[in-house]
Amino acid sequence: MSPAPATRRRLLADTTPLREVPAFRWLWIGQSLAGIGTQLTVVTVGLQVYALTSSTFSVGLVGLFALVPLVGLGLYGGSLVDAHDRRKVALIASLALWVLAVAIAAQAWFHVGSVELLYALVALQSAAFAVNNPARSAIVPGIVPRELLPAANALSGTTNALALTVGPLLAGFLVGAWGFQAAYTVDAVTFVAALVGVHRLPAMPPEAVPGAHRPGLRSVLEGVRFLGTRPNVRMTFLADLCAMVFAMPRVLYPAIAAAELGGGARTVGILGAGFAAGSVLAGLFSGPLGAVRRQGAFVVGCIAVYGASVAAFGVVLVLAPGGAGWELWLCVALLAVSGAADAVSSVFRGTILQVATPDALRGRLQGVFIVVVAGGPRLGDLVLGSTASAVGEGLAALAGGAACVVAVLVLADRQRGFLRYDARHPVP
Repeated sequence: MSPAPATRRRLLADTTPLREVPAFRWLWIGQSLAGIGTQLTVVTVGLQVYALTSSTFSVGLVGLFALVPLVGLGLYGGSLVDAHDRRKVALIASLALWVLAVAIAAQAWFHVGSVELLYALVALQSAAFAVNNPARSAIVPGIVPRELLPAANALSGTTNALALTVGPLLAGFLVGAWGFQAAYTVDAVTFVAALVGVHRLPAMPPEAVPGAHRPGLRSVLEGVRFLGTRPNVRMTFLADLCAMVFAMPRVLYPAIAAAELGGGARTVGILGAGFAAGSVLAGLFSGPLGAVRRQGAFVVGCIAVYGASVAAFGVVLVLAPGGAGWELWLCVALLAVSGAADAVSSVFRGTILQVATPDALRGRLQGVFIVVVAGGPRLGDLVLGSTASAVGEGLAALAGGAACVVAVLVLADRQRGFLRYDARHPVP
């Protein structure tokens, strides 16, 4: 009977980084609490904008005002991170985010009722996030030993998935019970934990290397040139784009709920929860990931599984006779598989990026990562949305999933070194 506890420990999420690295523990706790609050605000802003305008187009503009500064400043934010003490950069950016969270809560408490003000505050939040996120991501490999990075990334991914699940549900409850101001206030309060987590980090000045850079265009281009000469690091971005551009099914959910499966908004929520549940389960049972050496091969395999599950989701929609019976729950199960595959892929992509990138360039490469993560899904919405308009939602999902599988396998064939990538001997 004695092997059972050890087996469970290997199967369940590895919490060693939380136990052995106090700095990471504080950072993780702060990010986890703040992540739920952030999702509260994301959902609540959309609800408030719709309440003020009764316009879905106006709600859609919230995403545009968030995306433009995020993409525009993501690369520059990374160059700031590499030029200055990362703890200080993260602390200043986190303080700016907290002040903006308080401002958003204040406009609700004082019933300002200005959509333009909300757009401006969202844009400023996104700009601060474009600096804060690369700083936090570049900090992790500086405080967590290399062998524990997969476990640390899995823990962060799990709490992110939980935030994406719990945040919207909590937002609906708080707004329904006490109004917009209650949800915004919870965000402002929980974000204090993020400030505390960063404050407790050690100083992390930039490496004293010859030709130390200053933030700016030249610094950004240096990071982009590095990416162009490091095929394994570059593959982490290209492989992710295969999934996000060709097979991101979220844009199809409203039409699928209305025309294919029935159930309306309830079905949209169930489909989204299915994907998130898969991500959470992958995180909870991520214990074995730390022992994986061929991380590049796992990335390719996971993205192929992701694409195949989205394609199978499309097949169910094409063959489904309609209604919200077994077809809905089969779709949810397939989306859960895609969510789990995406979560595992994310752990290894993040680990390869952190380990195979020199410390002096980690901020800038994390800035590129922000641009890809922010822009890829939006491009995917356009691709799958336009395809669905032409051939229908089921065939669009089927074609997109199949294209994802083909694209990532072609990339892997052209970059065989990525399949041979060894976590013990990382080659960028």
